[in-house]
Amino acid sequence: RTVQFILQNFFCVWLGYRARGHERLEDEGGALILANHQSFLDPLLVGLPLRRPVSFLARDSLFKIPFIGWILKNTYVVPINRESTSSASLRETIRRMQNGYLVGVFPEGTRSETGTVGELKPGFLAFLRRSRVPVYPIGIAGAFQALGRHSWFLKSSRVRVVFGDPISVEQLQKFQSRDTDQELIDLVRSRIVASYQEAEAWRTGGVQ
Repeated sequence: RTVQFILQNFFCVWLGYRARGHERLEDEGGALILANHQSFLDPLLVGLPLRRPVSFLARDSLFKIPFIGWILKNTYVVPINRESTSSASLRETIRRMQNGYLVGVFPEGTRSETGTVGELKPGFLAFLRRSRVPVYPIGIAGAFQALGRHSWFLKSSRVRVVFGDPISVEQLQKFQSRDTDQELIDLVRSRIVASYQEAEAWRTGGVQ
């Protein structure tokens, strides 16, 4: 809570950080958060307005880095191999959602080269189908300008985060067959894109 308070104040001042729609998240119960990926800042930007911690997935190689690895191990992060999702990581992620945790995934698989929403990797479908929890699409805008993929220093840039309308468990049940994989990916991507476009319009429109 203390770190969250400090970061909220820093990002609000330096990045003009604002978020909306997070009241859509239930106060309890598991859920899968799917967001576009613009920057290393994204997990912080998603989690700042929430009262509940989010278990993000991070590639396992990051856990070997001094200090960063210690932070990851102590902030609910689940290690995952991007090349081949291990059954242990899959089981642990699903277990957390079924036990009421929020789990965050960036389904593009890597940070955007341009700031726009790229194609989604299908790996997140296993979490989505087996956990039977609602999905919350999130759009992040401005993080690419603040600390994009090829940036070394944090720049002052307006950042906006929009939590979109959830996709309910009932809606997701229509996509249980593997034949509907692409339809489901298209649905999720369209929701993330809509949230991102709303965040970008908010960021550039001068509305506080």
